[in-house]
Amino acid sequence: MNLQAKLIASVLCVGALPFTAQAADFEDFGRVVRVTPQVEQINRPRQECRTEYVQVQQPAPQRGVGGAIVGGLIGGLAGNQVGGGSGRSVATAAGAIAGALVGDRVDNANTPASGGVQEQQVKQCRTVDHWESRTSGYEVTYDYRGRNYTTVMSYDPGERVRLRVAVEPAQR
Repeated sequence: MNLQAKLIASVLCVGALPFTAQAADFEDFGRVVRVTPQVEQINRPRQECRTEYVQVQQPAPQRGVGGAIVGGLIGGLAGNQVGGGSGRSVATAAGAIAGALVGDRVDNANTPASGGVQEQQVKQCRTVDHWESRTSGYEVTYDYRGRNYTTVMSYDPGERVRLRVAVEPAQR
């Protein structure tokens, strides 16, 4: 290497010295004075459901008409056989009516007149607030060289806190 190159390299190295000497970082520890959890309230709504039993009126069942028709035909034929002259028409009509009534009762003997009452399940739900407390961080007050500092941390540091200390010359 020639003299000029050595001189340039030396000037560059000496010029870089003030920058490296200006700032120094190191680690140290501070004594924890107080830790206060930062608690927040969170609402997590949930659904509460219950089953109730209600009474429901059932519709009346359909009544059959086949028995009334067949009974009316048979009763009409029987009344027609009994009567004579102008009374034959009256006997036929009376036989048809009586036959229809008897046929209806026989056909619908086991059919209830009304639907009755039946219990039915009804599920009812509602949304209720459910508040939970959650720690979101810790306000930490610590002592470092006789002065108190406060910061918020994501964890509880315990009795001492690790610090990164930067030293720089004061600006005038």
